[in-house]
Amino acid sequence: MRFSGKTIIVTGAGGGIGQACARRLHDEGANLVLIDRDAGALAATQAAVAAPERLLVRAQDVSVEAEAAAAFEAAIQRFGRVDGVVSVAGAMIYKGLEALTGQDWERIMAVNFYAAAYFTRQAFNHMQDGGGLVYVSSIHARQTSALVGPYAAAKAALTSLARTAAIEGRARGIRANCVLPGAVDTPMLRDSPNIKSGLEVLDPQDVGQPEDIAALVAFALSDEARFVTGAELIADGGRLAKL
Repeated sequence: MRFSGKTIIVTGAGGGIGQACARRLHDEGANLVLIDRDAGALAATQAAVAAPERLLVRAQDVSVEAEAAAAFEAAIQRFGRVDGVVSVAGAMIYKGLEALTGQDWERIMAVNFYAAAYFTRQAFNHMQDGGGLVYVSSIHARQTSALVGPYAAAKAALTSLARTAAIEGRARGIRANCVLPGAVDTPMLRDSPNIKSGLEVLDPQDVGQPEDIAALVAFALSDEARFVTGAELIADGGRLAKL
């Protein structure tokens, strides 16, 4: 029960990794604010978490700046405090660089990066001293493939945001870390045109489960990681270690 009495906001809580994070943090005692644009997916996560008295569910678009402020206000009104934010919300688009429009870039950056920046601002203004921020990035921030330029760029920006948050949060004991998942068994992976076309080929041993990422997120948020901040924590089954 590492998070008993603490309140954690999880964005993208309706997705595979977001739901796994919600379940793990709930099982360890956290009060949860679950956020996702997809109300149906959010309801599924809510059903998977057993204690409604420790839940606040908000169907909202994380890429709208005012919604981040509203989420923090609602969390503090309900639970009295916010101790952590897990930024999971993400989206992908599969297009070559020559086909990408400004609207494409803006949409992917808004969901994957701007949203986390908006929640970071609110965290620095309202989160408890000693709180934690975890940004779910991707190994695409380090090494990438064709047709996912905006996604890879946004995830790289997210790792940079984590470093800045770690530096600026240090005086208040606020830690900020990035988790970089590799291939994870979620709808986003299974529906990938790059996977379906064979452009990207995965060894089954390189595919993890959402729970693998949730375990690392929980560690990064916990007091056990008190000396870990500004870090990029890779969880990819050793995929990037191969020559």
